[in-house]
Amino acid sequence: MRHPGAAGRPFPPRGLSSFWPVDPTAIYLLFLPAALYLRAVRVLKRRGYTVPALQQACWFAGLTSIGIALLSPLDHLGETDLVSAHMGQHLLLGDIAAPLLVLGLRSPMYAFVLPRPVLVPLARFQPLRRLLRFVTRPWVAAPLWILILYGWHVAPAYDAALRHPVLHALQHQSFLVGSLLVWYPVLEPMRRRVPGELWKIAHICGVRFAGMFLGFALIVITHPFYSVFYGDRAVAHGFTPYMDQQLAGGMMMGLDLVVMMTALLFFFIRSADDAERAQRLEDARMGVAPAPSPTQVRVG
Repeated sequence: MRHPGAAGRPFPPRGLSSFWPVDPTAIYLLFLPAALYLRAVRVLKRRGYTVPALQQACWFAGLTSIGIALLSPLDHLGETDLVSAHMGQHLLLGDIAAPLLVLGLRSPMYAFVLPRPVLVPLARFQPLRRLLRFVTRPWVAAPLWILILYGWHVAPAYDAALRHPVLHALQHQSFLVGSLLVWYPVLEPMRRRVPGELWKIAHICGVRFAGMFLGFALIVITHPFYSVFYGDRAVAHGFTPYMDQQLAGGMMMGLDLVVMMTALLFFFIRSADDAERAQRLEDARMGVAPAPSPTQVRVG
């Protein structure tokens, strides 16, 4: 016996096809990027450069995160039953996949992923280059991401995305693209090594605080925010609708906190390392002998 959902609607059937729906978005968000990346790896290898295994792992881990978000049972649950499942999709796309993909594109890979007949016209198209330079500036990318994040979580937009497949695909793509714009100036894939400027901590923490505030709101709001669409269907999974919403908010806050702490630790360490490297180069230029390391200093 089926229990009615919102507005008396029955639960969708639980057949295998309903748990693994075919999302056309996955074709160009998964399979095409994987094929292009493997092609670029081969091209660079023929030119004498081997793409580091860790860099390749980042790329395919990012694609795996997208695959889990779009092609696993999580997609079905998020579309029909659970706010927390839908939140999991958004976190996989926007908070996990995006930085991994940017790391996977680190120089020189970014210049070889697209075939030359495609890359050259795009690179020479000045309006596109100006647009990309503009939207990847931190003071543009951060507000744009916050607008995307909050805009899609307003109840009418959220419900509309779940009711209309085209809007739902647009929602997922906007989360991924918006997060890529945020991470691009931080990870700087056009350089071989991620620079450790401390402003990047403020950039990432500011964006994450905005997400944490939204997650906190989902926890403390005393009524289910998306009940018009989901109704009481969370009950079939052992949750009340309010518990489901609280879980979604907790997931968002928890992941944002992990990202903030990771960024804080990484960029403080990288900044100190960059300063030490710069000092060594300056000493070498001035002809100053490097100071002995602590292991070279003997007592007595």
